[in-house]
Amino acid sequence: MLIAVQLPDDLAQHPNPGREALEALTIEGYRAGTLSHFEASQLLGMSRFEFDAFLKARHIYDQAYDVEDLEQDRVTLRQLQAEGLIRGCGGYVSAQLFDPGRLR
Repeated sequence: MLIAVQLPDDLAQHPNPGREALEALTIEGYRAGTLSHFEASQLLGMSRFEFDAFLKARHIYDQAYDVEDLEQDRVTLRQLQAEGLIRGCGGYVSAQLFDPGRLR
């Protein structure tokens, strides 16, 4: 799909105004939650890791992995280990086939 945007003359003088507008739109969509991480990275033609670096370079940490996410992951890991669905092996985790819906 092609979307055309008319930019004011002062913005149109920037070196790459189309890309700047696309990046701004993508950032706001991601911050607002209307674009997922995957959708935002695809819109900019980036891998998920490139998109993470893109956000970090712009000091955007709105939806970054934080301590609360880590603690939730640790709880989930302990629950899966207790149920015998995964086991540790040399610092890595080995997962058996399981239904993630069981955790909810």
